[in-house]
Amino acid sequence: MRKKVIAGNWKMNMLPNEAIAFIEEFSQMVKDAKCEVILCVPYTDLFYSLLTAQNTNIKIGAQNMHWEEKGAYTGEVSAKMLKSIGVEYVIIGHSERRQYFAETDETVNKKVKAALANELKPIICVGETLEQREAGKAVELVTKQTRLALEGLTKGELSSIIIAYEPIWAIGTGKTATSEDANQMIKQIRNEVANIYGNEAAENIIIQYGGSVKSENAKELFTTSDIDGGLVGGASLKPEEFAKICLSV
Repeated sequence: MRKKVIAGNWKMNMLPNEAIAFIEEFSQMVKDAKCEVILCVPYTDLFYSLLTAQNTNIKIGAQNMHWEEKGAYTGEVSAKMLKSIGVEYVIIGHSERRQYFAETDETVNKKVKAALANELKPIICVGETLEQREAGKAVELVTKQTRLALEGLTKGELSSIIIAYEPIWAIGTGKTATSEDANQMIKQIRNEVANIYGNEAAENIIIQYGGSVKSENAKELFTTSDIDGGLVGGASLKPEEFAKICLSV
């Protein structure tokens, strides 16, 4: 039985004092949560969040990283740096990174390999635009993104990976894929993993849904056959709302 994993992506929000206050309040609300709870916070919040989340059931993740270990990459942070302070998870290939910062399938794959080499658990984002969906290319695009992100990885490494299906047209728009549509696409992703690594690996890999997840639709989404939790954006900035989502599974 796959575990449910709910991850909050704060994006470019929350100062360190706000992160501390959030975690102090939120940790009490989710102390009995049955799912894995992750907060992916800005770089400036990481150290404070890690300290505040000690002795709680909350894991801390970063929102991006570079694939090189060190070097002349001004403004970048490596997997080794994240690992050195106790970070456990890192989001890789979020659509906003692809759209605004020239992230490609190739760089996603490099980052995934670097994360795994440093014992970080990557949350790999895949998803289509509205135009691609309306053109009937959604499945083709999402399965290709999945295949290229996992290229060169061993079957054993899949146990440290989470895939997040995030239809770009549903991120921050208030629109949500129906639970049936989201589940069907995640089945397609799982089938793609099965084609490469076999049925057992596909059955065990954790695949989340992301895209305007909120407390009102969380339970319906997370009780489908193939959705293993969520990558939550805006709703993860409100302790009470995010706690409701985490407690819905």
